[in-house]
Amino acid sequence: MEYYVGLDVSLAETSICVVDDDGKIVCEGTVISQPAAIAEFIETKAKAALRIGLETGPTATWLWHELHALGLAVICIDARHAKAALSMQINKSDRNDAYGLARIMQAGWYKEVQVKRLGCHEVRAVLNSRALLVKIKRDLGNQIRGLLKNLGLIIGKANGNVFSCRVENLVAENPHLQQAVRPLLAVREMVSREISDLDRRLLVLARDDVESRRLMTVPGIGPITALAFRAAIDEPARFKRSRSVGAYFGLTPRRYASGEMDWSGRISKCGDSLVRTYLFEAAGVLLTRVPHWCKLKAWGLRLVKRIGFKKAKVAVARKLAVILHRMWCDGTDFQWLEEEATA
Repeated sequence: MEYYVGLDVSLAETSICVVDDDGKIVCEGTVISQPAAIAEFIETKAKAALRIGLETGPTATWLWHELHALGLAVICIDARHAKAALSMQINKSDRNDAYGLARIMQAGWYKEVQVKRLGCHEVRAVLNSRALLVKIKRDLGNQIRGLLKNLGLIIGKANGNVFSCRVENLVAENPHLQQAVRPLLAVREMVSREISDLDRRLLVLARDDVESRRLMTVPGIGPITALAFRAAIDEPARFKRSRSVGAYFGLTPRRYASGEMDWSGRISKCGDSLVRTYLFEAAGVLLTRVPHWCKLKAWGLRLVKRIGFKKAKVAVARKLAVILHRMWCDGTDFQWLEEEATA
């Protein structure tokens, strides 16, 4: 007889439910949320388990890789799909959720989530740390500007050391403002140094990666955007069509169709917000700062005249995602001219 297992994972304990082909409960239990304990329970109670399901969550990646290393057929499913299937339960508990996940495995009504390699998560951790530091630096700068603006002291447009020098000049004759601003300024400078250090490390990672260097041949794409795109996709072959990547990053319009109503709204903004932001910024660089002419830039500038700069940037960002994926799959560099494509 074939068995199906559902795992409802929390940080401390994991509820496990095993059902048979008819959906009847064979056994239930609770173990600590460690791969060895979960594997031991399944090997003892349901050695012939055909499918083992768990939801996406904070520890799902780690558990999936560890359980796969132990030889278990683990399937990670989208938590939103699981919620839709389990929402009909009157009483919500870890035990009932584990039973519901086991029934989902038994019925086959699920969509498997691509679990990325641990190396991609490690690179993404560095990128997330840098993004957080950039936000902290921006918030500190805005706070300093706000404190001085209340007293009529305007910093103006300034970055880097120029910002610090102007702040020091403006508060030089006011001891109270010095006590308020200098600690914030010191933290901002320290954060700036850490950001520069992370930038150097990310640049080394991009230089050592062949695919990242290939993606960087696209105008507007730098090492940070290339690494973020690589870490978000992981396996390019999981997309049958390159144009699906634009929807994956939330760069395509929402659509609602019901009866006589059919409309398209703004972009969905689903998926990886960090990569979407980097692609949007890369599109702006391509349209405004890249001097070299290419077919993609010409297309984007025509869109600017027709629909405006911001909407054109979104369209170019979606096109960049499609081009990056196609280059990754084909192993080719960016083609600036039509003659290169023909060759």
